Amino acid sequence: MSKRRTLLLSLAVLTLVFSSGCGYNTLQSKQQNVRAKWANIETVLQRRADLIPNLFEAAKAAGFQEQQVFGDIAKAREGLLAATKAPPQGDNGDKSPEQKQAVIDANNTLSRLLVIVENYPQLRSSESFQKLQDSLEGTENRIAVAREDYNTAVQDYNTTRGSFPTVIGAKIYGFKEEPYFKADPTATQVPKIDANSVRPSPATK
Repeated sequence: MSKRRTLLLSLAVLTLVFSSGCGYNTLQSKQQNVRAKWANIETVLQRRADLIPNLFEAAKAAGFQEQQVFGDIAKAREGLLAATKAPPQGDNGDKSPEQKQAVIDANNTLSRLLVIVENYPQLRSSESFQKLQDSLEGTENRIAVAREDYNTAVQDYNTTRGSFPTVIGAKIYGFKEEPYFKADPTATQVPKIDANSVRPSPATK
């Protein structure tokens, strides 16, 4: 065996040992788990966004005329869809942590608006709206479960990534810290509904 081949073989072995010692394979496995859990979140968020047009129709049937609120919901829905469907900018066809944070922020904006509509008295008395609301509540439960599974995977990955000596390999191989999916705490608060506060003024009509 030539000296050159021996040197190359030695380098290959050292690289393999170094990668194993710095947790490359472990990080790769845990990152794939995070990606799978994130995909589940995007699926349930898409389901929620698909229900929004039906929410409009149910509200119209109930005589709900506060177009500003529904205009805001439409914009928030489009923002969520745009963030969810944005071309991945991370490694290996994955969304970057920044893109995931954009999805989380867009979701929280939509959640706040849906709480307002959910607690609007006139809509709550509508049977068609109540049926739709049941579907939305089921979707919210799915989002909660998917969020919990995702955050568990992120905690596992980020903890491993930040541990020594794995943190060295993480920096060398470009494994970034993943964001937690944190719901907006104000989204669960029941708002006080004032129809005059959401109805466009005569000057803006």
